[in-house]
Amino acid sequence: MLTEIPSHYLAIASTIVAIVMGGGVMMMRMRAHKRPINEKRIIIPPIAMSTGALMFVFEPFRVAPMQIVEVMLLGACASLLLIWKTKFEVRGTDIYLKKSKAFFFILLGLLAVRIIAKLVMQDSIDVGELAGMFFLLAFSMIACWRIAMFVKFKKMKATIQ
Repeated sequence: MLTEIPSHYLAIASTIVAIVMGGGVMMMRMRAHKRPINEKRIIIPPIAMSTGALMFVFEPFRVAPMQIVEVMLLGACASLLLIWKTKFEVRGTDIYLKKSKAFFFILLGLLAVRIIAKLVMQDSIDVGELAGMFFLLAFSMIACWRIAMFVKFKKMKATIQ
């Protein structure tokens, strides 16, 4: 079924979806500093995102083992920017994410790099396989970032108590 749709239509649709989802994530992140952070708010996003791995049940989305390693290492490297700019602050007895203007530009840059990379690679890699690669990239980036957030949060929470 996926192979019946011309690849340029899939590329256009997936680019539009990426822009819309990226915009949604940016809006959520920009408002995250208004509510106190807790363990659940840190851990739930990668767990919820992990359900997307069900795409690999279907053959068109499967990625070669070496590509999995490469993409996940790239995602871990990309998470370093997010880890570096994620800071917490204490207000009263609660911990909040610090607002950072650079964070918006980092997310915007990561989205732009993703879209450009997809447009460059779409002719040489099957659309389904490319979708699987970008899922793994995003998941590894978010998982590494959230693990680092969790560690920072626990350290800060220990200093408050």
